[in-house]
Order: sequence, then C-alpha cells, then structure tokens
Amino acid sequence: MAMIAVFLNIDEERMVAALQEAARSLESGQGEAVLDFSSVHRIDSSGLRAMEDFARIADEKAVKVVLRGVKIDVYKVLKLVKLTRRFLFVN
Repeated sequence: MAMIAVFLNIDEERMVAALQEAARSLESGQGEAVLDFSSVHRIDSSGLRAMEDFARIADEKAVKVVLRGVKIDVYKVLKLVKLTRRFLFVN
C-alpha cells in the first residue's frame, strides 16, 4: 500500500477551522499528515481542544501526524497537556 501524505499549513488565526478541515480529509490508513505550525506562536484552549480532536481522529484512522516548525512556547503547552506523545515533531 502506498504511503500518502497530507500537508497543511496551519494559520494561528484560523487554527481550529484548519484542524477540523484536516481531520475531515484524513482517510483510514492514508499514511501521514504533516501540519506546518511555523506561523503559530501561541495556542489557546480552543486550539488545544481542536488538537486533541485531530489526534483522536488520526489515531482512529491509523494516520501518523507530524508537526513541522513548532515554536518552543507552543511545544511547552502541548507538553503540559500531554499531547506531545501523540505527534512527531520535525524542524
């Protein structure tokens, strides 16, 4: 089975909508989803809920999620809420 990657730039202004859109585009066994967080400088509670929902959907569909360009402050928040173990991180 071929590995297919979904690549999506996440904009801080519309993070929740972008994550919901990305979740709808996931297909079972698709391979991996790469989310570019390089323009995200902070994450709020609604963004965290959207991240949790996205991670849950990706787990259910056996899709690996890679977060690219995550700022240290965003990483710290994800670490505090124990979401880092659900994603892979690349620069």
